[in-house]
Amino acid sequence: MITGEISGIVTILFTDVEGSTRLWEREPDQMRAALARHDVIARAAVQAHRGIVVKTTGDGIHAVFDDPLDAVEATLKLQQALLNLGDTGGTLLRVRCGLHLGVVERRDNDVFGTPVNRTARIMAAAHGGQVLVSKAVADLICNRLPNGVALKDLGAVRLRDLASPERVYQVVHPQLRQDFPALRSLEATPNNLPQQLTSFIGRERQQAEVKALLGSNRLVTLVGVGGIGKTRLALQAAADVLDEHPDGVWLVELAPLTDPRLVPQALASVVGVKEEAGPPVQEALVKFVADRQLLLVLDNCEHLVQACAELALRLLQSGPRVKILATSREHLNVTGETIHAVPPLAIPQPERNFMPAELAQYEATRLFVERAMAAQPAFRLTEQNTAAVADVCQRLDGIPLALELAAARVRALSVEEIAARLTDRFGLLTRGDRTALPRQQTLRALIDWSYDLLTERERALLRRLAVFAGGFTLDAAEAVGAGGLVAGADVLDALTRLVEKSLVVPEPDIGRYRLLETMRQYAHERVREAGEGDETRGRHLRFYTALANEAEQKLQGPEQGAWLARLDPERENLLSAHAWCDHVEGGAQLGLEMVHDVELYWSYRGLLTLGQRVTVEALARAGARRPTHARCRALVSAANLSYWMGRYSEARGHAEEALAIARELGGEARLAGVLRIMGRMAQGQGDLATARAHLEESIAIARQVGDPLLLAGALNPLAELRREEGDLEGAEPLYTEALALRRALGDSSNVAVNLLNLAMIAIAHGAGDRARAMLLEAVVIAEQTGSRRMGQAALEVAAALGAGLGQWDDAAWFYGAAERQLKEMHIRRAPVDEESLAPLMARVRDALGVPAFAQAEATGHAGSYEEAMAEARTWLENRT
Repeated sequence: MITGEISGIVTILFTDVEGSTRLWEREPDQMRAALARHDVIARAAVQAHRGIVVKTTGDGIHAVFDDPLDAVEATLKLQQALLNLGDTGGTLLRVRCGLHLGVVERRDNDVFGTPVNRTARIMAAAHGGQVLVSKAVADLICNRLPNGVALKDLGAVRLRDLASPERVYQVVHPQLRQDFPALRSLEATPNNLPQQLTSFIGRERQQAEVKALLGSNRLVTLVGVGGIGKTRLALQAAADVLDEHPDGVWLVELAPLTDPRLVPQALASVVGVKEEAGPPVQEALVKFVADRQLLLVLDNCEHLVQACAELALRLLQSGPRVKILATSREHLNVTGETIHAVPPLAIPQPERNFMPAELAQYEATRLFVERAMAAQPAFRLTEQNTAAVADVCQRLDGIPLALELAAARVRALSVEEIAARLTDRFGLLTRGDRTALPRQQTLRALIDWSYDLLTERERALLRRLAVFAGGFTLDAAEAVGAGGLVAGADVLDALTRLVEKSLVVPEPDIGRYRLLETMRQYAHERVREAGEGDETRGRHLRFYTALANEAEQKLQGPEQGAWLARLDPERENLLSAHAWCDHVEGGAQLGLEMVHDVELYWSYRGLLTLGQRVTVEALARAGARRPTHARCRALVSAANLSYWMGRYSEARGHAEEALAIARELGGEARLAGVLRIMGRMAQGQGDLATARAHLEESIAIARQVGDPLLLAGALNPLAELRREEGDLEGAEPLYTEALALRRALGDSSNVAVNLLNLAMIAIAHGAGDRARAMLLEAVVIAEQTGSRRMGQAALEVAAALGAGLGQWDDAAWFYGAAERQLKEMHIRRAPVDEESLAPLMARVRDALGVPAFAQAEATGHAGSYEEAMAEARTWLENRT
């Protein structure tokens, strides 16, 4: 079993069946049987020599050994066994083998690391029947080889990982073939692919995808933001397909060119086509490619897109066996072009604590750590610096160039200092490779290059998109980005162009767009330089106050679940708009309206601390203290959120001020709403007489004005008051009336509230089946709407039902799950609920005994919210 740890040095084996594709096409049935026998033979050979098969790889295996001599002997046994055609059903399988060693990372029953990739390249250089080993392996086995076995030095070979040459040796055995053609190295096919001085990290999936695309398409364009690694991926993919292009793989570096007329000349220089007197060089290229099978890599086309597109189309039409792999920040837009978007490297998830081995699984982390070790050999990933390394990788969006520039800084700074200075990343991330193009030596220069290639309209929109936090929708971009050079009707076209140029990231699955954080910071600087910041932020504020206003009604009706989901990705934008209220005329009143409008969102999502904080901030603004309708509503929201957090004195202060404003301004509906929250506050503080007076007055006003929403809101707390007083018969009809009103309004979350309250009464009356049905409906509603606060309450009632049914372990488990959610959401259980639940849990504790109760409670507490809700639903559904 491969364990999740950083190992010591291991020997790695890769094998592969030469010509397997042809065998499958010619004799599929025989090949199927032969390969099955091959797998058995290969596994037996590895296991007989103390190796571990990591996985099968199509028609080969990947294995690891502690001793390199065991690995060599396993390959020899495999090769000898395959000579016996009786063992493979008469099909001759020629297997090539590669061996290398090094330190690898083990996780998820697999191994990773540079030595693994290097081994695969050594194997790829071999021919069927040939066993190749690296010098590292040869040095450890040369004096230990069995009699008759020897090593043949094949010299230094340029492998197709484009890294430094590898000295390889052939394992020679008297019973195996010894003479083979020249190795399948970079030298075997004409090419000008440059040797790379650093390792190729990650991108295994993208590498395979690009290789597959080249197999079925003649023009593939890799697109992505600057510094994302398009060139390195293209070079590696080109090296992978050398065998398929016998006339050569040719890299044409276009970045230094400024004149589009020189593109054909650059290609001609690379492939050795000389311009003749008379016809233009493009005609000479057309003749050159006509009968050749070759791959052209056109690197950095973005500033010469039109010229590259015209040349590519002409060559593809003239040479039927020509293929082109292009890299660009926007696609060429040529018929037959296939686009592959190069993503950032995988980054660690935010707000998580990682151990070094776990953090090392992320591509961005592996790149940063390896480059940091190159800059400072003493650098290591440790428990002490994992948080800082994860932070750097997250904030740099997994952009390889940015990570490499940051890693170079470990010569002078700790990772913690680098992370702290990333607020000025454009000042920090400088002084890259002196031999690189100037635009690749600093992060700012890299993005300047892309920005300068935009039209004025595209630049204006990109600048304005910087005000969005956490992404944006098309309608938001149209509302915020329009103005001046950019008409509203122009936004879609300009946004599309920014996506095509890899400066905006589309998220089609959720209908949104976003800027990488590095691009967003750059655009922030540009919008300030243009003097458009305040105006753009003002449009942003107006858009999100309008969105919040629309949400306020939708969150109380049948579209509640959809609107909770709609507001989730806008959370950061809402907070950003809230903050900007400090800077605009009339912002204080806008802020008050916004915090009231999104109160239910904070509540249902269990974000009480955040919601209460921003609401109190809005109330404290200069200009927000006048006794207006907006302040009254915001005070009620602050009181509600404080109440659910158990901060009754603070809540009562907000409610009393709201009541004074309501009486001053008049309006029966407003007064009824404030009286309801006043009643809740008094009940929370144990003043039941005052609570009853306020709630009964609120109900009377609601009935008088005929407002079902107000009436439903007042009936529920009065019912809770009666339940706290022990008057279950008086509470039940109030809950039932409120439930009917909520159903008519389509207010799903409050339907669940009333169902849960009625379920508690049913439990008290011993009506378990009735309680179960109501609780199951409430659980389904909580899952459908995403109301986490309702889900927490449902878990409490599940605990109560378990106690009522004598299912003690289940009761304790659900109680532990409910307690965890209370703590995570900073909710304080209402006194009436505490009074109802406490004696039931005491019964459970007595029945189980304190240790068993604590164990079951802890188990429930350890699970996630989603696990707890799924368990509750299953438990209820199985009680039919």
